This record gives sequence, C-alpha cells and structure tokens, in this order.
Amino acid sequence: MLKQLSIFISNEAGRLAEITGVLRDKGIDIKALSIADTTDFGILRVIVDQPEAAESCLKEAGFTVSITTVLAIGISDRPGGLCSALELLRDHDITVEYMYAFVGRLENLAYVIIRVDDIEKTAEILKAGQIAVLDSSALDKI
Repeated sequence: MLKQLSIFISNEAGRLAEITGVLRDKGIDIKALSIADTTDFGILRVIVDQPEAAESCLKEAGFTVSITTVLAIGISDRPGGLCSALELLRDHDITVEYMYAFVGRLENLAYVIIRVDDIEKTAEILKAGQIAVLDSSALDKI
C-alpha cells in the first residue's frame, strides 16, 4: 500500500512546472504520476518518495492537496497480464475506481497503481492470486 498525493490544479500554462519545481526544490522524487483534466482544472495524482513532506510543501506553496491510500502492483509484462489481475478483482466483486501505469527498471513486470474501496481486502486477494503488491520500499528498487 502506498500514499498518493492528489493535487487540484487549474489548467494554466506552467502550473505543472510549478508543482514539480516545488518538489524538486525539496528533494522529493516523483515515482509515478497521472493527470485527469477538464477544460478548467485537473487533478494530478503522484506517488513520491516522501508523501508527507510533499503534502506539506505543496500546501505551503498554495496548492490544494490530499493524501489517499492506493495499491501498486507488479503484473506479468505480457499480453493479458493486466487482464488477469482485473479478472481476479472482478471475480471478487472489487471495483477499480481508477488506475494508471508507471515505468519500472525490472524486466518482465509492468507496474500499475490502482484505487479501490477496500485496500486491505484487495491486497489479500491479489497476493493470493500471485499478483505482487508493492510497498514503498519495493518501489524504491524499481
């Protein structure tokens, strides 16, 4: 289980540079990110190596930030690898609220962040189904 920052941002030129600059200046490393946007605003979701410090410095910089718990999973990097994990969740009636992929350095695995209602139950189901569930220490090795 990982802590994810969700940052509300207006759709203006340079806003993403401001956010990443704040993190850079505090020595905070971005591990994964996703952005969902509309015409006027977006929500930037990031996994960082220091979530509490990132939340604090972004709030100090005037950004609206919240922390959410998500799962990071490692799946077989082959056709159907993601489908197998999602079928396992479907078979246990678990709905995925959202998900996004991120890049890793280990071969033969693909990595996905998923948000679900019951994090603990989902982690148990995935582990029982031979799906790797990563924690923050594992993320540092990727």
